[in-house]
Amino acid sequence: MGIVKLSDSMHENLRIASAAFSRSINAQAEHWMRVGLLAELHPQLTHAQLGQLLIRAERDGGLDLARLADELAPAKKPNTRARA
Repeated sequence: MGIVKLSDSMHENLRIASAAFSRSINAQAEHWMRVGLLAELHPQLTHAQLGQLLIRAERDGGLDLARLADELAPAKKPNTRARA
């Protein structure tokens, strides 16, 4: 756990959003960070699709950046060149 410095205006945005969505301020900030992280990793997906990813991640044990990176990495192809 760590401390993150936020601008006063962002903290106010978090306060309003957290009340609107019945989340704590910390939970709202974490939600926005998860959505932002997934949006950066999957820019082609819609917000609804990102939400589905979050649900699947939670079902599968939580959002794991290392696992996501492995899933996004190009498949390693074996070297099939014949040696001379």
